[in-house]
Amino acid sequence: MRKYSKIIVIIASYAAFALTALNIALRIPAYTNVIMSCFAAAAAASAAILAFFIINFERERARKERENISRIMQSINAMAILWDADFRYVEVNSCLTNAIGYTSQDLSDIKTLKKVLPSDAFAPSLQAVVNNRDEEFYVTAKGGAKVCTIWNTSIVSVSSSRKRSRYLMLSIGLDLSESIRMKEDLIKYSKELAESETRYSLSMELSEIGLLLKASGSSSYYVSQQLRNMLGINSEYISDGVLRARFHPSDVMTFDALGGAMVNCAAQDAQDEESARTVHCTEFRLLSADNTYHWYQFRYKINPAETKLLADIGGAILDITQNKEKDSLIEKMAYIDDVTQIYNRNKFMQIGQETFECSRDSGITYWVIVLDIDNFHIINDTCGYTNGNKLLNEFGKVVQDSLTSGGFGARIGGDNFALLIRDIGDESLPVNIIRTIQDKFKTMCADNFSSQGMTCSAGYCKMSDGGEDFAKVLDHAEFSLSMSDGTKNDIIRYDNAVHDKIIKSAAIENELVKAIENHELVLYYQPKIHLGNGTLIGMEALIRWVRPDGTVVPPSEFIPVAESSLLITKISDFVLYEACRQNKAWQDMGLPPITVSINLTAVDFYQTDVKESIIKALDATGLDPQWLDVELTESLALKDIDHAIQQMQEIRDLGVKLSMDDFGTGYSSLSYIQVLPITLLKLDRSFIMYLEEDEISREIVSAVIRIAKSKKIETIAEGIETIGQADILKEAGCDHAQGYFYGKPMPKDKFEEFMQMKARESASVNA
Repeated sequence: MRKYSKIIVIIASYAAFALTALNIALRIPAYTNVIMSCFAAAAAASAAILAFFIINFERERARKERENISRIMQSINAMAILWDADFRYVEVNSCLTNAIGYTSQDLSDIKTLKKVLPSDAFAPSLQAVVNNRDEEFYVTAKGGAKVCTIWNTSIVSVSSSRKRSRYLMLSIGLDLSESIRMKEDLIKYSKELAESETRYSLSMELSEIGLLLKASGSSSYYVSQQLRNMLGINSEYISDGVLRARFHPSDVMTFDALGGAMVNCAAQDAQDEESARTVHCTEFRLLSADNTYHWYQFRYKINPAETKLLADIGGAILDITQNKEKDSLIEKMAYIDDVTQIYNRNKFMQIGQETFECSRDSGITYWVIVLDIDNFHIINDTCGYTNGNKLLNEFGKVVQDSLTSGGFGARIGGDNFALLIRDIGDESLPVNIIRTIQDKFKTMCADNFSSQGMTCSAGYCKMSDGGEDFAKVLDHAEFSLSMSDGTKNDIIRYDNAVHDKIIKSAAIENELVKAIENHELVLYYQPKIHLGNGTLIGMEALIRWVRPDGTVVPPSEFIPVAESSLLITKISDFVLYEACRQNKAWQDMGLPPITVSINLTAVDFYQTDVKESIIKALDATGLDPQWLDVELTESLALKDIDHAIQQMQEIRDLGVKLSMDDFGTGYSSLSYIQVLPITLLKLDRSFIMYLEEDEISREIVSAVIRIAKSKKIETIAEGIETIGQADILKEAGCDHAQGYFYGKPMPKDKFEEFMQMKARESASVNA
């Protein structure tokens, strides 16, 4: 209504004026002519004013209409032209101007528009509307480039200034350049693919490379013709079970790992670009056409889930048997145990970690079993090293024979063996396997080692309960085995109770860190006595943890924790320095010089520069090297014999004495005396405690002493508690003694008094 308000006011004013003039003319006839002249002038002015407002209104309405049309045109997300039949009216949008490089102003010029559009571009448009047909033609962009487009034209109604609708043509176009290019590329790629497939087919036929493909959700693998020839199978598809049965028993876990990869692939909706590009490689043995196992290399990819046209997993299989035969010597040196000819710890850790990662991704889990031959050292000590190796070899065969359902076995060190078995949902499976091994081992020993009654114990753990990596899982299985109370044929599973012990170890570790910082670690000293004259010839420095309340934590509680956490290095450095410092201090007091012995752990011996540590301690304290004795356990020295000999020789070159502790409890006993640069053998207390009543123990001790003397190596017996034991050892020719019979470990002030007493005794004897 507001649009017409001015016009209404004019008409109303004119009407009021006319009525007023008419009233005056009727009342005063003399003024009629004047009034009528004024009335006519007013009517003419009103008409002029009215015409002016009507013209302005129409112009404003046309402008707004144009703006509305332009707004609608710009909202179209495609090239668009609004036009009339004779091109007197043309409206274009920004999509068109952007596509061809001309501005809207440029295209408002009919000459420019005719350069852009072909001469007959819109000639048949009305017919196209009638026939509902699209028109395809090229438009010319700025610079002359041709852009292929397709147009659809429709009739739109627009209101006119005479309150009648007028009809315009709306043409909407799409750029077909990209589609044409894609079509051309598709033709090109199709041709290249056909050529590639031809070349590939020829290469597959002429080479010994097979294909193995599988889609997610499928229970079968596609087998190429070449692979069918290699394996001696006829079917184009082979099921999971049939393919698994063709794997070598030791490689079945590799097949399971491939299955785990498939499960993982199917469970994921998509994979990142890097994973899609990754080419995996694995090797395994398959029963082949000649009915023997051949080595094959499988190079495969796992495709992203969105790549539906390709198999989820697939790759090429190549027979590498000849290469494997060439590499067998290297493989044997790196991964085969010399004694048992089965895999060693290195290989077990490699396979175990690969399996652990597969288990974590696929949900498939495994059992880890660790086996230990009970009291194995007795075989080496009583039957000799050769028979000990024979027993290990036979036990290795028993372990391998237990892998009938697939798995992996290895000798991981000494008399310890390990198994990796797939979990099939039966919680009794590991116990059943262990019992089978124990029964077979018992039968085997009954034939070859009947007098020893050999048995084996085991600890086991489920991989899902193990920890953050395979090394931790194996640690837990080994830890379970160590929890045995000495019962033969013992079987212990890693469970909450074992876990609690691990938690306790963690608590001890935290306390131990603070104890080191607060100097709660002290040294006790146990005397070493010359059996011939009873003089004090040395002392062993033993670590003790004395809490602020005076309670003493025995080494058996915190040393294993320290070794597993590498805190042992700090403790060993403290023991080495403090023992040297205290010994030098006693010498400076005028007490007779004696040798102080310290113990090295495997962590110290194999992972640190022992020689430099010893030199540093001797230089810092001023102690002469001849008054320092380093004790190593037999099992530690023989863990890596070549490295041990090198390290031990470097220590001996310093002038430091070298003793072998716990001799007779390890794996080789007497066989390595002649190659190890030791100065003293410590006879283990397990032989000493039964000397008085056990003839075999006396014979073993006597034999060791005789052999040591022939090698010019001194002997010392530890754990002597009775005069009878001391007399037997003295008679057998043992040089020195250590044990409660001569003195318990003492703090430094008590040991200082002991030294002074022994010095007085020696002086009185000499006087």
